[in-house]
Amino acid sequence: MTTLDARIERLENIEAIKTLKAEYCAYCDDHYNPDGLASLFVSKGVWDGGFMGRFEGVEAIREHFAGVGSVMGFAIHHVMNPIINLKTDHPETASGQWYLWQPCTQTTKRSTALWLAARYEETYRKTEDGWRFVDMIIHPRMFAPYDKGWAEVPFIAGGPRDD
Repeated sequence: MTTLDARIERLENIEAIKTLKAEYCAYCDDHYNPDGLASLFVSKGVWDGGFMGRFEGVEAIREHFAGVGSVMGFAIHHVMNPIINLKTDHPETASGQWYLWQPCTQTTKRSTALWLAARYEETYRKTEDGWRFVDMIIHPRMFAPYDKGWAEVPFIAGGPRDD
């Protein structure tokens, strides 16, 4: 049986990882704040968005997000159903899974309202600055125009587009 102190520490770590994820969502919803988002990753962290690109290292992640706000003019990241696994043999590491439901607006040629659903797979490391993302892999499940819905257009190959 684990001690009360160990159980409390485990719960505090899980809550800290949930806060990390909430900060990620807040920075995304703040016009994809590149400095804020990059600060949440370890120096050699990976952000892998599938068709949205794969970026390795804090500078590459920052550079990617510096351009996203001009393409995605609006986004609200609703994340839910977290499954967070702390490694008992390496207490400074963890893995997690979340689901994303996101209304968003693509703003390249014209404004297009979209629905996005995805699953995040993540690994985390506890650092001097708190928990940080080691890698974040996004598995898009749906990218559909708001007006047509996911039944008519379950996924737009290659991501959102203005037709």
